[in-house]
Amino acid sequence: MSDSAVLTPPAPATQSADAFAERVLESSLGWIETMSIHLGTQLGWYDALVAEGPLTAPELARYTSTAPRYAREWLEQQAAFGIVDVVGAVDAAADDRRYELPAGAAEVLADRSSLAYAAPLARILAAAGAQMPELLAAYRTGGGVSWEQLGVHAREAQADMNRPWLETAPSVFARHPHVHERLSRPGARVADIGMGEGWSSIALAKAYPGLRVEGFDVDAPSVQAARAHAAEAGVGDRVRFHVEDAANLAAHGRFDAVVGFEFLHDLPHPQAVLTAMNDATGDDGVVVIMDEAVGDEFTPNTEGIDRMMYGFSLFVCLPDGLSHEPSAGTGTVMRPSTLRRYAGEAGFAGVEVLEDDFGFWRFYELVRS
Repeated sequence: MSDSAVLTPPAPATQSADAFAERVLESSLGWIETMSIHLGTQLGWYDALVAEGPLTAPELARYTSTAPRYAREWLEQQAAFGIVDVVGAVDAAADDRRYELPAGAAEVLADRSSLAYAAPLARILAAAGAQMPELLAAYRTGGGVSWEQLGVHAREAQADMNRPWLETAPSVFARHPHVHERLSRPGARVADIGMGEGWSSIALAKAYPGLRVEGFDVDAPSVQAARAHAAEAGVGDRVRFHVEDAANLAAHGRFDAVVGFEFLHDLPHPQAVLTAMNDATGDDGVVVIMDEAVGDEFTPNTEGIDRMMYGFSLFVCLPDGLSHEPSAGTGTVMRPSTLRRYAGEAGFAGVEVLEDDFGFWRFYELVRS
């Protein structure tokens, strides 16, 4: 998914009241479309259209054990929004009209292995919306809304959204010989910090057959899911997961590499975890962080991914970070200068960009000299 899809709005000063009202209307239509996608994914409607389509509303309802009247309304809405196509006569009786999901939309909404898979975005936004009363209270008091409060939809949506990218992450390391060499050593050990449901750890174990991976996350349900995924993938003998704060990494010995994929900006204590990562690798190990590829500086009326990341920050990452005390309160928009400051406070000499164009993310190496 490229940041070219994240459109830039016109500058506020150039917009009349009518133009801005039109913008708000378009945003409202965007919410309707996003939540309709959440309905379609959670009720199995997109999967059924891919597997069995074209379908009428009664057929879709039967295949998915859902209510026909709701299925009909949803199909008509999807056609009105240009997501599904009507096959045959548009003027057929409502329950006789047939619908299909075009190939491009099917990949984005139903192909869980595709880098274009974007359906989980709708699910995580729905999870955040369900916590709106708690979010409003947090904004008033300075408190937070934890990952646990956001619940299973947020947890699974993040895992599903990141999975296709995390499964290709080892290809980044293969392009950098000094990182690849550490991971290829006989008996090498890597710590995967904030690994969530474990897809990054599993990908590393598959890419490097001699590697032993230790994953760390504070979210117990994620760790439980990660263990099941590793066993199913056949790497459970080389991948272990711990419900543990990575600030305690020293208790697990030395590692040839420590990695962390899209986790640092969520931490209430990033400096403490980076210090532990530094100590756990010593002079010969490597430390690699993947985080959001936001701009170097704050820019009003911005283009690129910053707009999307501010959305995640408002409704997910910053409230989760501030649900702990004390908290750095980083938020999703962790600019490179912030990472450099955190790394310096953790004893690193500098931060180098390994790769700058990996979907929404950027890979950094934290260096000692």
